[in-house]
Amino acid sequence: MELGIYTFGDALPDPATGRAISPAERFRNLVEETELADQVGLDVFGLGEHHRSDFLVSAPAVVLAAGAARTKRIRLTSAVTVLSSDDPIRVFQQYAELDLLSGGRAEIMAGRGSFIESFPLFGYDLNDYDSLFAEKLEMLLALRQSEIFSWPGGRHTPKVDGRGVYPRPIQDPLPVWLAVGGTPQSVVRAAQLGLPLALAIIGGEPQRFSAFTDLYRRALSQLGRDPAGSAVGINSHGFIAADAREAADLAFASFSVGMNKIGRERGWAPMSRAQFDASTTLQGANFVGDPQMIVDKILQQHEWFRHDRFLMQMSVGPMPHARMLKSIELFGTVVAPAVRKALGPSLRDAVPSTGAAPAR
Repeated sequence: MELGIYTFGDALPDPATGRAISPAERFRNLVEETELADQVGLDVFGLGEHHRSDFLVSAPAVVLAAGAARTKRIRLTSAVTVLSSDDPIRVFQQYAELDLLSGGRAEIMAGRGSFIESFPLFGYDLNDYDSLFAEKLEMLLALRQSEIFSWPGGRHTPKVDGRGVYPRPIQDPLPVWLAVGGTPQSVVRAAQLGLPLALAIIGGEPQRFSAFTDLYRRALSQLGRDPAGSAVGINSHGFIAADAREAADLAFASFSVGMNKIGRERGWAPMSRAQFDASTTLQGANFVGDPQMIVDKILQQHEWFRHDRFLMQMSVGPMPHARMLKSIELFGTVVAPAVRKALGPSLRDAVPSTGAAPAR
């Protein structure tokens, strides 16, 4: 199993001090977090795209490129690229350059996104939410096939008549994962396109999501594709500390600020401590606790999903940077070795990743 972390560059004020981190400091911290994740042996570092004041990363490839210069082995991915409101050619070029800078470690995690700020910002109509993504994803995948690119054009994309698209990445093809929030149609789309599936589980009862991983593998089989050759990733919230109670206290203080802000916008009830604690149990969605609790939870979910990658979003809300670094250290030096001992080495230790798991 590949293990890693992802973040949106959260920048909310600390509720205890009222201090908000400056954007410049937050970006320096992100590069330091990327470097540490590489040093402690994690496999993947991801940055998600948003266009709002509480999440600073609006151009993930830029920050990932800074991390590429400070790392040697860790894979660098968007988490996610909101492809619906972006230009597929520019996305391809940005991640091709990241691939070259990193020596073949770039990935794109393409999704529709759960936030809508980018649509009015870039002049797109939310009524086209689904058709924008479908057409632009098709175009992005076509861009991987040849440097001389032709495209018939469509409702949302222009015609391209035999134009060169440069630079070309080291990896051929450049890995693209399909990010899914939990709709059967999106899961089937990943299977139809032969793309690895990245499934977000950030609430509810995780075991229920096994219906989606089963659907994905069943659809692959029906399409004549070997399910063992297509990877499944799980993305969830989490935080690790040496002491389980300390982890829960720190995470609740941070998570409640971030999630309640979004909840006020969407009409959700505030998160209670009882709800949060329930989410940190073995059957819950949040990976919060001491290292052994995290190991147990990853292995439990592996029984449900048989997934090939697990990414943890640690910075949900205003988590202090020093605490983030300690959590990353524990993930890489304690949790990851225990998981690999139980399940076998990570994919990157077997073959260079192409965004799909090797047959086993």
